Amino acid sequence: MPSLRKKISHLYGRAGFGISLEMLDQKSTIPLNSIVDQLLADAKKTVLLDLPLPVFKQASKEGITKMERKMMSKKLQQENKKVNGAWIQKMANSNNPLLERMTLFWHGHFALVSKNNSFVSKSYINTLRTHALGNFGDLVLAIARDPGMIRFLNNQQNKKGQPNENFARELLELFTIGIGHYSEQDIKEAARAFTGWRADNKGVFYFSKRRHDFGKKTFFGQEGDFNGEDIIRIILEKKETARFITTKIYKYFVNEKIDKNHIQALTEVFYNSNYSIEKLVRKILESDWFYADKNIGTKIKSPVDLLVGMMKTLDLKMNNEQSGLYIQKALGQILLRPPNVAGWSGGKAWIDNATLLFRLNLAGYFYKTTNQGLTVNSAKDAKSIKKLRKKISSTMDLSPIVDHFEQADNDEIFSILKDWLIHTNLEISKSEIDAFTRQDTKGNYVKSLVLRLMTLPEYQVC
Repeated sequence: MPSLRKKISHLYGRAGFGISLEMLDQKSTIPLNSIVDQLLADAKKTVLLDLPLPVFKQASKEGITKMERKMMSKKLQQENKKVNGAWIQKMANSNNPLLERMTLFWHGHFALVSKNNSFVSKSYINTLRTHALGNFGDLVLAIARDPGMIRFLNNQQNKKGQPNENFARELLELFTIGIGHYSEQDIKEAARAFTGWRADNKGVFYFSKRRHDFGKKTFFGQEGDFNGEDIIRIILEKKETARFITTKIYKYFVNEKIDKNHIQALTEVFYNSNYSIEKLVRKILESDWFYADKNIGTKIKSPVDLLVGMMKTLDLKMNNEQSGLYIQKALGQILLRPPNVAGWSGGKAWIDNATLLFRLNLAGYFYKTTNQGLTVNSAKDAKSIKKLRKKISSTMDLSPIVDHFEQADNDEIFSILKDWLIHTNLEISKSEIDAFTRQDTKGNYVKSLVLRLMTLPEYQVC
């Protein structure tokens, strides 16, 4: 069985983005269930993404020239980078890790591509944050009314007599009940129910009676003058919806290889609680099987997991949004720019020939670009570092980690750092690792050992 420290590291790796050595020491004196209680209590204290943005008049065909519209669009796209950077910093620095983790999960589930409008992005992220641990039905309704999603899935063009099925299709296929539990006719009828759901030029939801189809509709065998709220209510009445969402959350938090008995029990909790996300997540985090060896170190870190985890571990800060965006792009996951409405595939899809080398070297890049005492062996190496610094501008502070081991010897340092940074059962000896470390001072040993462990393939999983 894993030790308590191992369980706590696993908990914070899945329900957050890692844990500092200092906090790990503090939490190791507290019962595990009490830690889970605190994580969930903090997550219910919703903190919105507070980012001041310049006020722009939404681009429209009236009252604005083509050049002004082009300049406005460019400015909004530039401001969108600030939203991305602010969210990354919030994940890395927040004292509310589960809220950040759940917001990121829902971003992958209710995937919205918004690379050109900072207002849409900020509103969408705060919609997710508001309902991240709340009621799933409320979250679905909020997403259906979200200005960004309305425009992204073309519900702006959905009107009586000319229904647009894009949102209705994704609502059923990706957001709620999943493939195999609805018909094409159900999609058509759902689309009619969502006619007239629009957003104005200021990004505010409104209902257009003129565009809405008030006629009788047949959905999942039920007949009535249904609107969008009715459609969501009927979908939630189906236990298949609870099972679909439960399975996706299980794969994200526990293991991509599902246990059918666990899924069945969790589905009952979710459905019988009227879709309480908090109760579902609590059941997972309090279950003994969540901390079983077979579920630890089995999840490949997403690029955002990897980046944010390093930011927390190394007290690393991006000096500008462009640095964070460069890393996200190189690793294959840019926040607010998923590949499509299905989100990122995750799992083994995170690793390919184009990203693996960059992932393994990422910690080294941070060390080199932040002057952590690594020797430059050649003029060519110096030139590459100078080039890299133009793309990655960051600072980091390793002194808290070094200070943590003021009274420890090298054997103790190795044991603690290995268990903290590597979640798998690492079958490698201290001597093999030490061959790549500097031991002239304790500080250099700690710094170089952290770097070496972060460059191991085993660091890529949690």
